Parts: sequence; C-alpha cells; structure tokens
Amino acid sequence: MMKNLQKLGRTFMLPIALLPVAGLLLGIGASFTSDAVIQLYGLESVLNESTVLFKILSVLKDTGEVVFANLPMLFAVGVALGLAKEEKGVAALSGLVAYMIMYAAMTSTIQHFMDINELKETAGLITNVMGFENTMNTGVFGGIVIGIIVSILHNRFYTIKLPDALSFFNGTRFIPIISSIAAVIVGMLFTWLWPYAGAFIAWLGIVVSKLGYVGTFIYGFIYRSLIPLGLHHVFYLPFWQTAMGGVTEVGGVMVEGAQNIVFAQLAAGVPIDPNAARFFSGMFPFMIFGFPAAALAMYHTAFEENKSDVKGLLVSSSLTSIFTGITEPIEFSFLFASPFLYFGVHAVLAALSFTILHILQVGVGLTFSGGLIDFILYGVIPGQALTNWLPALFVGVAYGFIYYFVFRFFILKFDLKTPGREDLSHDEINTQELTGDAKFNAIADRILNGLGGKDNIKSVDYCATRLRLEVEDVSIVDDNKVKGKGVAGVMKPGANSVQVIIGPDVQFVARAFNKLIK
Repeated sequence: MMKNLQKLGRTFMLPIALLPVAGLLLGIGASFTSDAVIQLYGLESVLNESTVLFKILSVLKDTGEVVFANLPMLFAVGVALGLAKEEKGVAALSGLVAYMIMYAAMTSTIQHFMDINELKETAGLITNVMGFENTMNTGVFGGIVIGIIVSILHNRFYTIKLPDALSFFNGTRFIPIISSIAAVIVGMLFTWLWPYAGAFIAWLGIVVSKLGYVGTFIYGFIYRSLIPLGLHHVFYLPFWQTAMGGVTEVGGVMVEGAQNIVFAQLAAGVPIDPNAARFFSGMFPFMIFGFPAAALAMYHTAFEENKSDVKGLLVSSSLTSIFTGITEPIEFSFLFASPFLYFGVHAVLAALSFTILHILQVGVGLTFSGGLIDFILYGVIPGQALTNWLPALFVGVAYGFIYYFVFRFFILKFDLKTPGREDLSHDEINTQELTGDAKFNAIADRILNGLGGKDNIKSVDYCATRLRLEVEDVSIVDDNKVKGKGVAGVMKPGANSVQVIIGPDVQFVARAFNKLIK
C-alpha cells in the first residue's frame, strides 16, 4: 500500500511543476491589476484599464488562471502518464480523452436524471468545466481517479492482440477505446455517488475548521512528518484543492480548496482568508529562516577539518530552502542522525509555525512551497492590507534563533552525526570541484557503485528531490558509498526500494544515472 501511495504521490509532481510558472504569471498579473494594490501604491496614472501595461498584466493574469482552472485535467494526464509502465504518451492522451468523456457523461446524466436545483443546495458541488455547464465538481480528485483507472487499463492492455478482423486496434490503439468506455461508467457513477462524497468532504472541512488552531497544528505536524515517507503530497492535496480545505464565495462564484480560494481572492483583489491560507502560510518562517539557521548550527558544530567539505552542501541547501522552499536536502541531512530531532523537534516547531500564523491571521499564499519568491509574490506585493504578511516576517526571525540554538544544543549534547561530524573517510568523489555534466556524472557514478552496480538496478524514477529506485537486492546497497557531496541521504522504504535524496538537481543526476545503466 505504502509503495503504491508513493508512486501516486510521485505522479503529482508533473502537474504541480506547472504551478510555479502559472502562479508567477497569476501573481504578477493579479497583484498589479488589483484595485487594492493600485490604490495602495498610488499607481492609478500608470495602471488603469486604458494603459498598455495594465493590459499586458491582465494577459499575464488570464494565462496564469487557465492552469489553475484546468488543474484537474492536468492531474488526469499526469497520473495516467506517471503510472504507465511503457508507451507513456499513449497513456497521457488516453487520460485526456477519458477526462473529457467523464465530464460529458456526468453533465448528460445530471441533465436527464437529476434535479439540478437540489444539487446546487450543496455549495461547490456543481460547476462549469471546459465548456460543460452544470456538471459535477469533482476537482482534482476526479482527475486523479480517472488517471489511475486509465493507467491500470493501459498497463493491462497496451500489448493486447485482438482477432484479425479487429487487428487495427491492437496494442496501444486499444487504450483510448477502453479508457473512453470506462470513463462513461465512471462519469455516471460519479454523478450518483459524488453528491454524498461532496457533502462528506464539505462536512470534514467544517470539522477541521471547528477544531480551529488545534486542527491547524495537527495538519502541520502530519504534513511535515510525512516528508520522509514521500506521502506528503497525498495528504496535503485534498486540503489545497478540494472542499476539505474550505468552500468560499469569491466574486459571486463558489470556490473550493484552500489554494484555489487564495488565488481567487488574490485575483479579485480582496483580503486573503486566513482560514484558507493556514494550510501553507506557516511554511515561510521555517523554510526561509528556520532551516538556514539549522544549517548554520550544523556548520558551526562541524569538526574544524570538515567544515570546508560541508560548507558547499549546507550553503546550497540553505539557498534552495530560502528561495524555493525545497527543504529535503537539509531535512535529510539530520533526519538519519537523529529521528527525534526531526519528528520530536522540527515537526513540532513546524506545526507551531502553522498555528501561530493562523492565530496572527496571516494570509500569504503559495504555488509550490514556502520560499522567498512565493512570499514576495503572494505576500509582500499584494500588500499588507490583503495578506497581513508582516507577522510572518517577525515570526520567521524568531524561528531563525530558535532553530539555531535548538539544533546546536541537540547536536552537541548528544554528539549527533550531522554533516561534518561524521566519518568522511569513505571513498568519495570531490564533486565540489566539478561543474556541469561532469559534476552530475560523478554523483551518478558514485550512487551506482553504492547501489551495487547496474546489474542490481531494476527501475529508476525521480520526483522533485529524490531518485527513486527498485533494486534486485537491497542488502548489497552501501549507504556510505552513496552518500557524499550532492547526496543528502539514503532511504529504504520497502523490501526492494531505495530513495536517494539529492535536491533540485535530481533530474540532471537521474539523466546521468540512466546513461550509466543503459
């Protein structure tokens, strides 16, 4: 089960990877076309509907919005593609076709069999999607479901051989056909079942809301605790993209999902709802301030002779955390040295950050993670009046001191083997002196040797920060040979599964690794 959930979470990375660019367009466009921002900064003379600059910014806003409006479709395609074993292009096309047919089936079933007015009594249940009016609002869940079904059918039938009379439809040509048939059935089932599921999700969101700050703390703790397992995407996505994260009317339109609510309010130029933003505002203090301070503590406590070796790793990991909010390179550098430092200290501090910013009514949104870029775009630029971003800055500064002194205390008190305090005498390629392809080739070669050579590799994949592998024999994997510059840690979540934590350069290392094993 966990292995399958990890695979599913990995497929989310493709559509999620689109969000920073779309969010950048939407953030810039919406911020500078917002009446509140224009009035706040006195920009009426240069930013009004008659100016070229305003029109260009409006185009940016509209092009960014289209990605968020069609995110469920992107998940359908991404999941189908990501879970397909072979012929991934066919799976992606079939996912797109099946998604459209599913919505056509839902729309027609509602029209002929159901009372639309009764369905509309549940807020957010009915919507318009891709030209289909008054259809079920299954959100990204519907896209994920149809993507999973298409991938199952694809992996089962992409090599099918039909009778000679139907031989034209052999193999991959059969996949769009069987997927379309399945989509009709799924669409009809969704129409009958989703009203109950929609009501339950909405109720669950209300329950979480009623838990208030306690609910926010629980969310933050579970979210960060799932990072090592790679299951965090599965956990947070329903809060970000479904009614579990709230349902709010924005500009006369019912919007569900915390992230969608925040961006709709940003586009409308109205104050951001802290009850929606609480699912991500709390990331900024520990990602921008806390983790770099923890890295500084690890550097200061490193053995003198090793400081030059770990400086590059800690500095690059800190900059990545600060600007993009990608934190795994730092997190995995101390997770294995002290699980208590991760789960008992960091996860608790992170949960408190979510809770404190909720209490302070901070409403800063994000697209991907809580880095400085998102903080400026969706906190600072829209203005204090809309996002109340200043408290996040003050909490962040305090978190910098807290993380530094807490990490320094635990590292020295318990002699934790954080970077620079471990035995670095193992055979390690000095990748710090290499650049470009040579650097990634060196890292990939070291990883392959540590994993037991190419004969021990069954499959290779990667997500945002990790190389994910299936090996023949996990017992011959030597963690010490794998770890070194460019590798933050190694995990073995399953009987034959190995995860190598690399960071944002993972795609380049993966490309070099694949060349080595071919």
